[in-house]
Amino acid sequence: MRLKFAGACALAAMLLGLSQSAAAEVRLARLFSDHAVLQRNQPVRIFGFAKPGEKVTVHFHDQTADATTDKYGWWETMLAPEKAGGPYTLTVSGDATAKPVERTDILVGDVWFASGQSNMEMPLGGFMNRKPQLPIKDSEKEIAAATHPEIRLFLQKRSTSSYPEYDANGEWTLCTPETAKDFSAAAYFFGRDIQQHEHVPIGLIDSTWGGMPTQAFSNPAALAKAGLTDVLLDQSRLAEAQAKAAMLREQRRYEATAAGKETKPERPVADTWIVGSLYNGMVAPFTHYTIKGALWYQGEADRTEPRTSNYRRAFPAMIQDWRAEWNEGDFPFLFVQLPSFDFDNDKWPTVRDAQRRALALPNTAMAVTLDTGEAKNIHPPDKLTVGTRLALAAREIAYGEKIESASPTFVNATADGNAMRVHLSHADALMQKGDATASGFEIAGADKVFHPAAVTVQKDGTVLVSSPEVTAPMYVRYGWRGWVTTFYYNKTGLPLGTFTSEP
Repeated sequence: MRLKFAGACALAAMLLGLSQSAAAEVRLARLFSDHAVLQRNQPVRIFGFAKPGEKVTVHFHDQTADATTDKYGWWETMLAPEKAGGPYTLTVSGDATAKPVERTDILVGDVWFASGQSNMEMPLGGFMNRKPQLPIKDSEKEIAAATHPEIRLFLQKRSTSSYPEYDANGEWTLCTPETAKDFSAAAYFFGRDIQQHEHVPIGLIDSTWGGMPTQAFSNPAALAKAGLTDVLLDQSRLAEAQAKAAMLREQRRYEATAAGKETKPERPVADTWIVGSLYNGMVAPFTHYTIKGALWYQGEADRTEPRTSNYRRAFPAMIQDWRAEWNEGDFPFLFVQLPSFDFDNDKWPTVRDAQRRALALPNTAMAVTLDTGEAKNIHPPDKLTVGTRLALAAREIAYGEKIESASPTFVNATADGNAMRVHLSHADALMQKGDATASGFEIAGADKVFHPAAVTVQKDGTVLVSSPEVTAPMYVRYGWRGWVTTFYYNKTGLPLGTFTSEP
């Protein structure tokens, strides 16, 4: 089995320390704790650490697999596909290890990796330690009902690294009110819905960190391959800001000490925005672990240039790179388009449109959440709708159900006299709801100056958009505001997402 990362020297250093202690005996990566879920119907990687050259034997259910550690002490082997079931025991022994390692209560089902920033991180119990407090809708009721023996939760601890890590930092737990309250609400609602429909064990991995840009979750090599040199310029600006902040910290400490005041240690400026820092610490450790697919809710931190302009390339580059690193083909990648929020410039809808464009990649789906936002709350409390819409997409894309899971989606727009005709897919029985005084649509001519437009939904499912201010229209857009108040739903009750016809 090939090592997936170039950080062999880092692994060697880690294992050198282990070799000087009892920990040098064979061990499984932390992802293989008690209560874990292994992916069904696919070859499953089992991996861990031991002394260099040690022969390792893995027993699981009715299978036995062998491996030999490489010169760095890393071993990896594959199990043949298993049907959903369990609980089983996973046992690993080594010829240089006195006692086998045993993990119990292992289920076989579907594993979903959930990542992103604070709206994915937001736990079922809400952000109640903040001022003001930020609750989840119906939180107490949902937590009380969160006993699901066939749902297992893995909460990754926050971790940054300058190189790709090999081991995660957490453990699998049963889904109970106590564990669910601190787990991603959106991922929990998604997993609960999928488990109820598919009737198989579900493993959910929560690897999130609030306030983080895409570049932090991205492999630097992927951004370089996409030609995103602006990321490096952005990184340079961030480094300069961090240096200034560090100087101010030291100045405050010096002044306080000189005045005879007691000083408290200040939290250092985080390195979390550094390109690849969260990819290395929060994503790379999981890329050996076989999964069904990924969930993603992020973009708020990319509402500042140059990150906003980069998003249309950086986001799909991240998706493609994750898929390459997992080496499982084009696994389902389901993401959330940012909800409405009263942000005072056009960067918020620009990010939304960039998210829409990522649908060009295969096996992707977007949960539109324009109608779940709150004008003054960047953390809307309705995560049930988010999770349910993600699950609806998974049921069609990942599980093959014959359902309509997509929102009305922009296809193209053509001039029609002094109007623009907008063609949408997934737009059967399109219905307008919300603010009746504004359509949410705008059109522009060659000057690209957009004007509010009137809308007529046609019987053929197209939308005719016009404005007396624009006699020769060329472009049309919808929802190009932070705070959107007019919505268009298809027969499934899913809303149209933000888009622009501009190239």
